[in-house]
This record gives sequence, C-alpha cells and structure tokens, in this order.
Amino acid sequence: MNKIGKITILGLLLSMNVAAQEPATTDSVNTQQSKPTLMQRLNQVQQYLDEKARAKVDPNYIEVPKKPWRVVLRYKESVFVVDYSNSLGDPSAGEGAEWNMRFEPPMSPSIGVWAGYRGTGLAVAKSLGKKKGTTLSFSTTGAKYGANLRLRSFDVTEGTFTSTIYDNGKVMSLNGDARLLAPVNITSLYLNGYYVFNGRRYSQAAAYNQSVIQRRSAGSFLLGATLYLAGMDLSDDKNSSLILLSSGVGRIVIHQGNIGVGYGYNWVPFRGFVVNAMAMPTVSFYNRVKVNKYDCNYEMVEATGPTDDYGTWNPDTHTWANGKTHRPIPGEESDTSWYDGVDSWEAGSETTYSLLRFNLDLRLGIAYNWSDYFIGAQAQFNNFFFKKDQCKINIYDAYARISLGVRL
Repeated sequence: MNKIGKITILGLLLSMNVAAQEPATTDSVNTQQSKPTLMQRLNQVQQYLDEKARAKVDPNYIEVPKKPWRVVLRYKESVFVVDYSNSLGDPSAGEGAEWNMRFEPPMSPSIGVWAGYRGTGLAVAKSLGKKKGTTLSFSTTGAKYGANLRLRSFDVTEGTFTSTIYDNGKVMSLNGDARLLAPVNITSLYLNGYYVFNGRRYSQAAAYNQSVIQRRSAGSFLLGATLYLAGMDLSDDKNSSLILLSSGVGRIVIHQGNIGVGYGYNWVPFRGFVVNAMAMPTVSFYNRVKVNKYDCNYEMVEATGPTDDYGTWNPDTHTWANGKTHRPIPGEESDTSWYDGVDSWEAGSETTYSLLRFNLDLRLGIAYNWSDYFIGAQAQFNNFFFKKDQCKINIYDAYARISLGVRL
C-alpha cells in the first residue's frame, strides 16, 4: 500500500474516533446540565404534596390555597382548673369531714407565633404579665385526619379550700383561700387525634388553623381518640397536713384513654367566612390510677395533753424517743413550729382500674380569609374526671384565642 493510501486510511480512522467521541462528550455535558438542583428537587416535592392535597378534597367545597406556608400571630387565654376532693371518717354517718381543694394554676394571657407548611406546624407562646412561662405545642391536619399534642407542667401554692365537718350531729363549714407552704406539682399531657368521614367536603382545619378554606357549608361525623396523662405531687414534707387530710395520699398518677364519635359542621354564609361547631361525647375505655401512700411522724389528731414526753425524732427508725411513730399535732392553730419537724416517707403504692367514665370535647371556631391573609377565633373545652375510693379529681381544661395570619 502506497504512502497516500496509508494516510487516507489513518485520516478516516481518526475521523471515526472523533465522531464517536463527540456524541459521548455532548451526552456527558447534557447529563450534567439535566441534573436537578436542590431547590428544583424541593419544588418537585412541594408540587407533589400540593397535588395530593388538592386531589383529596372536592374543590367545590374546599379550596387548597396556592401558597402553602403560613405564619400566624396568636393571643390566647387559658383556663386550667383542678378540683381535688377527699374525705375523712364517715361523713354519711355524721362523723368526719368532706373537703375540696381547687387549684387554679398561674395561667395568664399569652402571645405566640405559629409557623408551618399546610396543616403541620409548631407554635411557641410567651406568657404576659407577672406570671411568666413558655409553652410549646405541635399540631398536624389533613383532609381526613387531625392531631395535636399539648404538654403542661407547673407548680401551684394557692387555691380555694371548702370543707364540711360533721361532729356529733353538728355540721360546720369552712371556706376560704388557702396557701400551701410548699408547691404542689401538676403535670398533664394531652394527645388528641380524629378522623373525618366526609373529608372531601368538610374540613375541621378550615376554622382552626386555616390551612384550607371552606367554600360551601358542610358537616361530617368524626371519630376521635384522646390519651390523657396527669399527675399531682403533694409529697413535700411541708404539705404533710394536706397529705394527712388526703388519708396519706402523697402522689397521684392518672392514665386515661378516651374514644368517641361526634359531629362537626361548617357554616359558610358568604365567601371566605366560616363558623364551625363540634361536639364529641367520649367514653374512657382505659382508666388507671396509681396512688403513692405516705406516712408521717405526726397524725391528724389534736393533742389532749402535754406531748413533751415524745422527745426527739429518729428519721432512721421512724420513731420518737418514747417509741411512738405518730405524734398529735399541736392544738393551737397559730403554732406552726411543728412544720419544721415534719418527716414523711413513702409507704407503698396502690394501682386501680376503674369503670367507664364519660367526658366531653366541645369546640367552636370562626375564620375569615381574604387575599393572602386570614383572621380567626377559636375556643375549646375538655373535662376529665377520675375517682379512687373517696379521692376524686375533676380537671377542666379550656382556652380561647384569636389569631391573625399570612400565607407565604
């Protein structure tokens, strides 16, 4: 093969190699350019969620706003009351006493901010005035479901005390404000969830967090479940008089599970405005009450004579110098020096499971939407009742709030 032929063949091979490489190079560049950025991926996820949200509702009844993010400013008034009742002796036979201590914890007006995507978000609130505090809450709602979690823990030293004393046919009443020498700690956890049967046309969220807009009036039955945990700790030594009045009860821990069926209705008199009312009676299928009993070196009996022979108290053996465990309280009401010598100790626990209880969940909500803004007002009332022997606890948990928000 002559020289010219070799050069021609070599040129053809090189041109074929270059031609084969050019598409590969171009494909590589195109592939790099086609890779989505992080923001593009997030937008794709948001579009998918928005399409899912709109697909689950009837657009003639429920409008899903195009802007999914919301920031809401809230002002809230809370009421949390604990009614604690007990008895001594046998009041039904005309001997002993019945009494009630009502604790109204230091709840005060609060202002806070809620922020989130669609129906899911987190709120933080700060108490106003002298009684400071911070509250965190989490909530989430969808077309057919809703859930919220609320946790409280606080100390209270003030309450109102009422009692009826029966003594040999005589009846005496004692009422007034009470201030404890040591705080009583009260904690509660409220976890609530519900299912909406007519979720395509009725939205509970339209009136309570404005994640969607109700366009036409509609109602729905709802299936709800609530887990409520509460605890009350009286076990400080300085509260020994309250422990003695409680027949040795120093700490109470309550678990209650409720289930119920209710009905909610959204009334839409004109565009953008909705009024919601919901009522759900519930039955507690699980009631567990654990009581920690405490013993004390004093007893709720008035001394009828001198008590100098009791000597000093030995906390290791739980006896006074004269060998006795319990010493009568001084007869003079003004004598409070004995408080400093109080010693109490845990003396076992009891756990009981009680019968069905009936509670109630009531809610009222109003909202108005215009452009990308909305205002609302909401209120909720819950009542929980617990009983063990002569010990009764009634908890009232309610709030009212107003809100102003913007969609982003």
